[in-house]
Amino acid sequence: MNVFELDRLEHLRDWLSLRNDVYQPILNQSGNSSWGKVEHGQVAPLDPELRPLMSPKSLFFAEQESMFVFDGEMFRETLPEHGQQVLFGVKSCDLTAIAYQDIHFKEDPHYQRRRQQTLLVGIDCLEPCDSGFCASVDSGPQVKNNIADLILAPKPSIGNDAHGWWVICANDAGRAAVAGMDLRPADASWKSWREMSLQHTLAAFKDDTHIINGIQRINGRAIPEEHWDRFAHQCISCSGCSQVCPTCSCYTVRDVPTEYGQLRQRVWDSCLLVGFQKEASGANPAHEAGRRMHRYWYHKFSEDIASRMGRFGCVGCGRCENTCPGSVGVHSVMEKIARA
Repeated sequence: MNVFELDRLEHLRDWLSLRNDVYQPILNQSGNSSWGKVEHGQVAPLDPELRPLMSPKSLFFAEQESMFVFDGEMFRETLPEHGQQVLFGVKSCDLTAIAYQDIHFKEDPHYQRRRQQTLLVGIDCLEPCDSGFCASVDSGPQVKNNIADLILAPKPSIGNDAHGWWVICANDAGRAAVAGMDLRPADASWKSWREMSLQHTLAAFKDDTHIINGIQRINGRAIPEEHWDRFAHQCISCSGCSQVCPTCSCYTVRDVPTEYGQLRQRVWDSCLLVGFQKEASGANPAHEAGRRMHRYWYHKFSEDIASRMGRFGCVGCGRCENTCPGSVGVHSVMEKIARA
């Protein structure tokens, strides 16, 4: 494994932007953050603690896109035109979610067209984010080698001097990305310093016992149906939780008439919406809101899903808790489930 020293994150970002479109968390004028494109030489410092409300999943699994067109005689696939891109400064929870989506969309050409041309630059977290519990579901706070191409690990600060960074090349793509840069090799102490930083960050997490207890009760089928019905009464079916969730992948399709035929589009959907499972016959196996609520959280924390996907469908980012107007985000639900 190649590890180098880096004085400024912007130095690496500018190097990568010479040949790629680079996206990083950007703070806008309203105080909200999102994934924005940074041009070569642009003055846009990266805040290591900034995490956008929306995950970067839309950069691979688009909110709306064309699948194919039919001109009356032929069906023609409409794959996206896409160049090389870099996601710079991605948190471990979001990287874990991308790896999860890689499995789900393994044979999806639209997703893979974008994903295969993307370099992932992860960044270790120095403190827990708001509502985050990545440590409890094995998705952070430190970036694992198998979910990023390059990893940015902060060096320890000494006095008032700004710390630098270690750049860890996790694979061949990462090594190729920094080839030609004038970077100093790291000394052997980087690994022990990074481990100490991890332990310090882990100690700062709040007690998430309710998450562990809730997971056990969900998998033990120990939640009475009336509890799911009670949660459903608080849900306004806004689908905000599934929109911000980095692992949600539900979508619907619609046909749009064109001058020459039909265009089929794929559009984000949510299993919490009443019509998601409705059949053409009118039958709806998930008409009751409580059943939809049960299905949603079962898919996030079920051992059945984990056995197929290699992990739970929740990466502990806590975004659902921050965005839900009905107080049925992950912490609110799991606290009540743990006491059920």
